[in-house]
Amino acid sequence: VSKSKFMRSFRPFLIRWISTILALSCPTYAFHHGSVASGISTFHTTTCEMQPQSLGCSDGSERQASRRDFFAKVVLAGVAGLSVQAAPASADGRFPDLATVMGIPTKRKIVGLAQKIQKITVAMDELQRDLMQERWDLVETYPEQLRSFVPVLTTYTDSAYPSDEPTDKGLRVALRYEVGRFFASLERLRQATSRKALDQAYVAYSDMALHFDRYLRVGGLYSYYDDSISNEKYFAGISEDALVYSDPRKDPAEVRDLVILTKGPDKGKTGIVIAVYPDGSKNCVVKLDRFKGMREIRVVPVAWAGKRLGEQDPDDVFLIPRKSE
Repeated sequence: VSKSKFMRSFRPFLIRWISTILALSCPTYAFHHGSVASGISTFHTTTCEMQPQSLGCSDGSERQASRRDFFAKVVLAGVAGLSVQAAPASADGRFPDLATVMGIPTKRKIVGLAQKIQKITVAMDELQRDLMQERWDLVETYPEQLRSFVPVLTTYTDSAYPSDEPTDKGLRVALRYEVGRFFASLERLRQATSRKALDQAYVAYSDMALHFDRYLRVGGLYSYYDDSISNEKYFAGISEDALVYSDPRKDPAEVRDLVILTKGPDKGKTGIVIAVYPDGSKNCVVKLDRFKGMREIRVVPVAWAGKRLGEQDPDDVFLIPRKSE
């Protein structure tokens, strides 16, 4: 029997074997995809695209691959297929079990660290709530809580970009810078809290939020990627009256005001003002409304932040229940 005929007859068995491993290793696989059969179909397409022409694929490629290379690609495709298609966001913590079996322990470590870093996002939302409600007795507890994440951020930085390649080195430097600025701002918050200096506390908190947001972006921890450069093109030909807001020149937005951005690349997006810089720059910091679990931070001119009019739902941080109450 020729090698090509053997591989064609063996391929269905191999596909069923890999698909069974995927289903058994991740119970959510069949649940979120209706059946294992759908996974088999997707997996078959993926492996077929990788196979050389001698194995009977229809991609017309002239590549010739050894059986060893082909098996390696099949196994890696199985792991990739599980992480991209099978595991929902809530199941990311269960995915590394298969990665460990396949000899990829680093995946478990990075996923676990990323989940811990997401807890900082929750703490930052709760801090915003307590600070804006001037609960100083609660605000003063956050510096110690947030400092406990220093080892997590440091370890993630070194684990996510471990090589000596210039790109990894540059990313590590950028992430370490943002961590340093985050904790420097946290110290300013602690000092402002001890004096109950509200405006200074707002600025310190907004700087914390800004640097942490940059850390999430550089570290690849955002839950989505927005490839649009500017929203202004979507408002071309639309009357300015379509956006309802108070004139920023006559009634400028202040901290806690719900606003809509009236100019710039984020035109039309809504959020809450978390600080107004007192340095004469006439800039403010806006925490945009939640989208896919994330809240982006923007520094914009006060003239771009129009106070929303009419009855509005409160910022969602005020809906977070306090654990002690």
